[in-house]
Amino acid sequence: MAKKLPSPCIGVCKFKREGHCIACSMTKPQKSLMKKAKKPAQLQAFVELLIAQQHRMGKFTAWPLAYARKCKKKGVQPPAM
Repeated sequence: MAKKLPSPCIGVCKFKREGHCIACSMTKPQKSLMKKAKKPAQLQAFVELLIAQQHRMGKFTAWPLAYARKCKKKGVQPPAM
């Protein structure tokens, strides 16, 4: 069974960029949806959506490294960023 990716949240949680967190780019509604993702494939798709959102919005340069460390600690391969 595939291991589940950890939450994309890296513990900053400041929603200043037009309602998006300054660290992971999630909005408060997206954060609620992420918590409902139970299957590994669902969380994988959600993280891929966030990565695309970050590329479109820009200025989320610290998140990929912090998330990769979080994935490594959990023993899972982070998605391609």
